[in-house]
Amino acid sequence: MAVVIRLSRIGKKGERKFRVVVKEKRSRRDGDYIALLGWYEMGKDGGKKKIDMESYNAWLKKGALPSPRVVKVISS
Repeated sequence: MAVVIRLSRIGKKGERKFRVVVKEKRSRRDGDYIALLGWYEMGKDGGKKKIDMESYNAWLKKGALPSPRVVKVISS
């Protein structure tokens, strides 16, 4: 089972709000997830975010691969 850390869309139509979740690679984007690590809201000034970095690093040690977008969100 390949596990990834990626964004899952939430909110109303047209809003750019996401959850940062751990899930199986082959599952649907907005389907069930294994763990919730935080949230991210896109915006003009880089957006707002709240991510549990301890859990994020723990999942990286377990072998979960972050998506390119998640890496970009974490580094900003």
